Amino acid sequence: MARRERPLADGDGPLLSFAADLRRLREEAGGPTYRELGTRAHYSAATLSDAAGGRKLPTLAVTQGYVRACGGDVDAWTERWHRVAAALAPPPEDDPDDGPYVGLGTFQPEDADRFFGRDRLLGELRDRLERRSAVAVFGASGAGKSSLLRAGLVAGEDGPVVLFTPGARPWEECAVRLARLGLGSPGSLLAELADPRGLLRLVRRLDRPLVVVDQFEEVFTLCANRRERSGFITGLVTAAEHARVVLGVRADFYSHCTASPELADVLRDGTLVVGPMTTDELREAITRPAAQAGCAVEGALVSRLVGDAGGQAGALPLVSHALRETWRRRRGNTLALTGYEAVGGLDRAVANTAEAAYTALEPGRRELVRQVFLRLTALGEGTEDTKRRVARAELADPEVAAVVEHLTRARLLTAGRDTVEISHEALLRSWPRLRGWLVEDRDGVRLHRGLTEATGTWLAHDRDPGSLLRGSRLAAARDWAAGGGDLLSAREREFLRVSAEQADRERVVESRRSRRLRRLVAVLSVLLLVAAGATGFAVTAEQRAAEQRDVARSQKAAADAVALHPANPALAAQVGLAAYRLAPTVEARSALLGAYAAPFATALRLKVNAVAYTRDGTRMATGGDDRTVRLWDVTEPLRPVGTAELADQPDDVESLAFSPGGGLLVASHYDGQVRIWNLENPREPVLLTGFAAHEDPIYQAELSPDGTLLATSGAAGRVRLWDVRAPRRPAALGEFTGHEGIVWRVAFSPDGARLATAAEDGTARLWRVADRVELARIDAHAGPVRSLAFSPDGVRLVTAGADHTARLWDVTGPPRALGVLAGHSGEVQTVAFSPDNRTVATAGWDYATKVWDTSAPDRPVLLNTITGHTDTVYSVTFSPDGHVLASAADDGTALFTEVPGPVLGGPPSWSATFAPDGRHVVVGGEDHTARLWDVRNPRRPVPGPVLADATAPVKSTVFGPDGRFVAAGGIDGTIAYYDTSDPAHPRRVTTVAHDASVRSVAFAPQGGLLATAGDDFTVRLWDLADLRPLGVLRSEGDEGIHATAVSPDGRVVAGVMNHRIRLWDVTDPRGPARLADLDGHTDRATSVAFSPDGRTVATGSLDRTARLWDVTDPRAPRQRAVLAGHSGVVQSVAFAPDGRSLATAGFDRTARLWDLTGAEPGAVAVLAVHTDRVYSVAFHGRTLVTAGEDGSARLWDVDPESVAGWVCAAARPRITESEWERYFPGSAYAPPCPA
Repeated sequence: MARRERPLADGDGPLLSFAADLRRLREEAGGPTYRELGTRAHYSAATLSDAAGGRKLPTLAVTQGYVRACGGDVDAWTERWHRVAAALAPPPEDDPDDGPYVGLGTFQPEDADRFFGRDRLLGELRDRLERRSAVAVFGASGAGKSSLLRAGLVAGEDGPVVLFTPGARPWEECAVRLARLGLGSPGSLLAELADPRGLLRLVRRLDRPLVVVDQFEEVFTLCANRRERSGFITGLVTAAEHARVVLGVRADFYSHCTASPELADVLRDGTLVVGPMTTDELREAITRPAAQAGCAVEGALVSRLVGDAGGQAGALPLVSHALRETWRRRRGNTLALTGYEAVGGLDRAVANTAEAAYTALEPGRRELVRQVFLRLTALGEGTEDTKRRVARAELADPEVAAVVEHLTRARLLTAGRDTVEISHEALLRSWPRLRGWLVEDRDGVRLHRGLTEATGTWLAHDRDPGSLLRGSRLAAARDWAAGGGDLLSAREREFLRVSAEQADRERVVESRRSRRLRRLVAVLSVLLLVAAGATGFAVTAEQRAAEQRDVARSQKAAADAVALHPANPALAAQVGLAAYRLAPTVEARSALLGAYAAPFATALRLKVNAVAYTRDGTRMATGGDDRTVRLWDVTEPLRPVGTAELADQPDDVESLAFSPGGGLLVASHYDGQVRIWNLENPREPVLLTGFAAHEDPIYQAELSPDGTLLATSGAAGRVRLWDVRAPRRPAALGEFTGHEGIVWRVAFSPDGARLATAAEDGTARLWRVADRVELARIDAHAGPVRSLAFSPDGVRLVTAGADHTARLWDVTGPPRALGVLAGHSGEVQTVAFSPDNRTVATAGWDYATKVWDTSAPDRPVLLNTITGHTDTVYSVTFSPDGHVLASAADDGTALFTEVPGPVLGGPPSWSATFAPDGRHVVVGGEDHTARLWDVRNPRRPVPGPVLADATAPVKSTVFGPDGRFVAAGGIDGTIAYYDTSDPAHPRRVTTVAHDASVRSVAFAPQGGLLATAGDDFTVRLWDLADLRPLGVLRSEGDEGIHATAVSPDGRVVAGVMNHRIRLWDVTDPRGPARLADLDGHTDRATSVAFSPDGRTVATGSLDRTARLWDVTDPRAPRQRAVLAGHSGVVQSVAFAPDGRSLATAGFDRTARLWDLTGAEPGAVAVLAVHTDRVYSVAFHGRTLVTAGEDGSARLWDVDPESVAGWVCAAARPRITESEWERYFPGSAYAPPCPA
């Protein structure tokens, strides 16, 4: 009989109210016992009982588990937990300036005594400066570049230092800093710096000074004067003849830097990358500042921070801010985990601070906060948003100035004598309210920024009327100001008013012509209506109504199919196919093709905790909280067929395991029992024994690889070993002792000699099985270790923890950390290795299952995220062939997902192209590599060897016309040429180079020619035989060439130059001749491709359009069509092999298919499976490959009838009549696939 719960103490404080409401939540859930809750939450009954005891605040993870087990609103309770934790935490110190952590601010030279964790990197930087006079330091925002330069390099410098950020006027900033060294007045120095060698002359008056330009990306984001930018870069590089020059640059501006030939030379040998801190470095950065201040950081907090921030390049300001806030709320001399959780942890601390500063203001001033932050942000164009330093004069209004002072005291802003800026760009990423402001009206923010700059130009030119806004710019500014006028400063309002008055005067002259134009438009409109009416009479009203009804139903069902796909792919595919059969709308075709491009999955709607396969992969067992074990035939892996059902088990099923030959099945139960069945007849299993292996729940029972031993794990640290050679009479062999609390998982090494265990006490342990002696302990997780698994070769172990990470270890000797799988937003509950020895699956409390490639364990790559579950995922298991991943969750489903599906996983990918025979794809990545993939089975692509290991991202890849060679062009300016005639063993043939980044490479289908385009303003032509240079095509002025293509006959080369595309005759590559320009895009062009017959050219652009050009006569091209539909940059274009279709890729996260057969080309499908920008499209036959920023390249079958056949072969169970009525109400049941 269950004991009554201890009454709560008297009182009504936040802790007691929290406990009382937890108890009330349990009552509303039907009053389950704490033992039953423990089963659901995977915490012990005692832990959950204490959570509602009112004596202390439970951890956030325990609270979330309790609430989830009771069916409560986890998000709402998470918010409440943070409020209670904040109420119980000590009040913050009144004056935090004396604390050891800088928060969001950058370490300055005077902070060197509290700057830790970067000794190794600082040593590398100093070594580089010994060898080279110019070094560029690259890193993600938040990686610690500025702190390294300021508190590391500059602080340790004895000689003269010139340290500055460039801002909008880099030479002015430089002159001010040089003046402080006594070289003259800022004005006189600025005049001298106008000379390209002026800076060199000035630094020669100093003893080999150190010139540090931090936040160098500002020359691209804030300096609008292209001539000043170019001169500044030239001056810096020239100054390196005497001075040591160091540039600190955000990583996503690497390509901007390589566009400068002078900088490209610096980057070739003088680049230092600031990556994530190692675990030891991060520990040092966390603990040393506190120790220096006479305080300590609790071990649990250190582990938690290392887990939260490990492997994240941009997390350092978040760590520093969270520690600063924890310091302010410390008890005594210790920074504790409870304080860290109270301030919101890594993810919420910055947002909480910003939100507190925001809500502390009266409502009238809160709108001013929005205005201030919008002014202080520079929106990214192909890069992340950045902070923008502004003059105080731009924020001179007294009310605005008061808000700026308030935000500065909160350390959200940094105010200098004349300027104001956001303390760190981490705020742009971490404060949801600010992110919302920046997303709400980005076009409006850009308009406002342009208006601010135009106002400054007008004032700088003494209010010259020629500087006023006119035309579309004025109209756009006035339209925006009508709704956002409260954001304007007084001088911006005046500028807009004067511009409008001038425009009104000019408009009088235009009014008469406008009236004549309107009359003409009216006449044409009438004629158009008459024509439309005449056409309408040819079709009956009844036919029109039926067609419109079918189109509407098709569109609605297609939208339903897209929304349904994550939860039920099989049903979604059938709904999409039925919608296409009803009416082949763009929406229906898009839904149908989209179903193919994602990994396919089928679901069992059962309460499943555990899934196990026989070694031959033909049978499977499932078991769960319905106290039933089921056996399945999985000869067809995605279509399980039930063969036997073992109902009425003594308690919930926690784990299952087959013997090596599949003749035995072992189940562990929550009541402490183990049961063993004989499966000689898999349709009629025979129970051999059931015995009490533990006094408490058993969380796993695992058979040794030879099937002779059984290890069981349970509560109170118990792990027991059993001899099951006589399965009817298992014999106890002893216990593995040492853990405290629940032991969640056990795993035998493949040779059976070692046992690994994962426990609630925060450790994983390795044991020698023969004598049950502990060999090693792993305690790197911050919190419980939930799961673990050996790699099939026994060399590696992966552990999963409540700290939201999984970790890889080399266990050939003492465990050695290899890498961290970071990306989950909740506890990682389960982990599994694939039979291929490199793929790992993780899943847990964020409902997501993630699949990783760990071939390079120090750089694991996320291949795919499976989002079909709606509750905690408790188990993941690979099928023996590694092609199916089974996942079981608390939502009452088990999913069986094909792995990898038509997905080529990896880092963000710039380029993906097919070999001519379609058997392979080469993908160029952000991780500086190009990789071959075998795609002969598009749904099971196999990663092949890495071709390139460059020093910068690989921007463009292409196979030669015979499929033997691959060219890969990189941002480092090189083109690597590979022989892939043996795809398993490619070899580099040679490497050639541009003087700046290579943007595009293209082979001539005939003629033995390779064309490469780069930021050195050239297209270079090379002989395929040995890559000898044949000729150079140059742009005019400073126009970099962003893309190139060669006509099918090899006689014409196209090069993309800003808004236009130039055609050259290269019949004689050594004497190319300009033919014509394709001029029509309204913004910079990005891509170009020839049709297979060479008569049409397609182009893409930043103006969000693709355009078709008739180049039958390349000397007199004409625009044929404008393809509008993308809502972002069109980055890539590709013709289908038959020339009847075009594919485009866009920054709006879609690829689009266009039918070119009609008089007016039109969109036929929107391919929207990518989760970020799509950079590349390429065809082979009816298969399309797309690649993008989300770290995946995807394969698409773009033939609807072919996809229909695949749907009918794969989708099970068939759509039911009730499901049909839900998605096609009022239509007769007509399933798209036969039963």
